[in-house]
Amino acid sequence: MVIVCDQYIPFLVEAVQKAWPQVQIYPMKPEQIDASAVREADVLVIRTRTQVNEALLSGSRVRLVCTATIGFDHIDTAYCDTHGIHWMSCPGCNAQAVCDYIEQAIDESKSSNLPIFKSSNPPTIGIVGVGHVGSLVAKMAERKGFKVLLNDPPKGIGISLDKIAKNCDIITFHVPLVCPTRHLCDENFLSHCKPDALIINAARGGVVDEQALLHSGHPFILDTWENEPNLNKEVLQSAFRASMHIAGYSVQGKRNATQMCLNSIANLFQLPPIDVSAYPYSGKTAEPNNPHWLEDITRQLKAQPEQFETLRKNYYLR
Repeated sequence: MVIVCDQYIPFLVEAVQKAWPQVQIYPMKPEQIDASAVREADVLVIRTRTQVNEALLSGSRVRLVCTATIGFDHIDTAYCDTHGIHWMSCPGCNAQAVCDYIEQAIDESKSSNLPIFKSSNPPTIGIVGVGHVGSLVAKMAERKGFKVLLNDPPKGIGISLDKIAKNCDIITFHVPLVCPTRHLCDENFLSHCKPDALIINAARGGVVDEQALLHSGHPFILDTWENEPNLNKEVLQSAFRASMHIAGYSVQGKRNATQMCLNSIANLFQLPPIDVSAYPYSGKTAEPNNPHWLEDITRQLKAQPEQFETLRKNYYLR
């Protein structure tokens, strides 16, 4: 049995080599994972940088694709389904890390005295998408004393998107990138928002129309971008806070994702289970108790936008 994997997925290689010695595992840089690399693989474990489609999989013996991420829009699931290739993502694996990122974004906005915090009344936050992340963000905001408004039509939760726009001081998006959510935050939506409303997107890049956001005049915080890693530099420089798709990057979030991938491999191929918690994280972690870590990241990214991928790969997990 052969596994080809993204080399930047922690715990995976060490765990497989120790627990499944009969399995061959080949860690590669994302840009190295091509059709020739996966031809003899039974399992492919990737992240968002690998586009999984017919061009990659045709002629291979891949039976399972695991993405160690919440999102899966980089996988052609229709192709996999029609060709008998199992696939899985890791919903909820890094939900707490993303919630922590949103809290940091709000705290730094408050300490910088953005207009929404100048009123004596607590701000109203609108949460678009009330899944694993959105639910945690709602609890965090309630703890801070904010008024919380929710929007999630597929779940039958909350109010309309139009009411979110008109009534909220902070609007944060936590939806997958699918056809109905592409440019969910567009010129029309922004035109109905309060003039100083803070827009936050740590979901997927295409959820927000960046050009519309840029020209709206609203303060904004972006962790995910259209056309990553090739950022629109004008949008980047205009952001109040900006980061390189690392909102969900925490040691526990990475551990959770690897565990979920290994569980799927074990179940499909009838291998003994692996407990990833037995493997310590050997990489560097972020400086603890830094109250301005998102500001520091923003400064780095604005100074070196062309280093988006390098900064992301070398990010010290929280």
